[in-house]
Amino acid sequence: MEHYHLRIIQTIVVILIYFVSKGLIFGLIKRTLTARYLSAMRGMAMRKVIDIVFIIISIIFIMLIWGVSQSDLAVFVGSTLTIVGVALFAQWSLLSNITSSIILFFNHPVRINDRIAIVESADYIIEGRVISISMFFTTLLTKEGEELTLPNNIFIQKSIKKLDSKTNEPEPWAE
Repeated sequence: MEHYHLRIIQTIVVILIYFVSKGLIFGLIKRTLTARYLSAMRGMAMRKVIDIVFIIISIIFIMLIWGVSQSDLAVFVGSTLTIVGVALFAQWSLLSNITSSIILFFNHPVRINDRIAIVESADYIIEGRVISISMFFTTLLTKEGEELTLPNNIFIQKSIKKLDSKTNEPEPWAE
């Protein structure tokens, strides 16, 4: 019976570590939202992704505590990752956009209402005002009043030029 007490205590410790880590990371996300004047919706999406990762890691540790052998767990995780990997390989842009969204959230200077130009080539430049940044896509409003939806990985791969760093006021053409 004492053996189960140790496992219960270890499980409680893993759960406490989960909640403390989650609280610390969510606090970092909240400070980033406030410091960079970002939309609360971006924070919600980021919290969901991080929460899922923390839950999976916690479940793996709890399974190890309760006696699932490491070899069985390795086979299960390996098989699962192989299936997910094959599925994501077919949709590699999905994983690329999620990763890009996380990078954009913490390290990219583009914000809602910024006027930007994306340099595709010397002859082709996309220009507009950022009106939305989600987990997969960023939406620009062009001078012509059209909404242009771009995958987030474009913002990591292409050169981005902020056109008006002095103000975040919408341009007259954007109303």
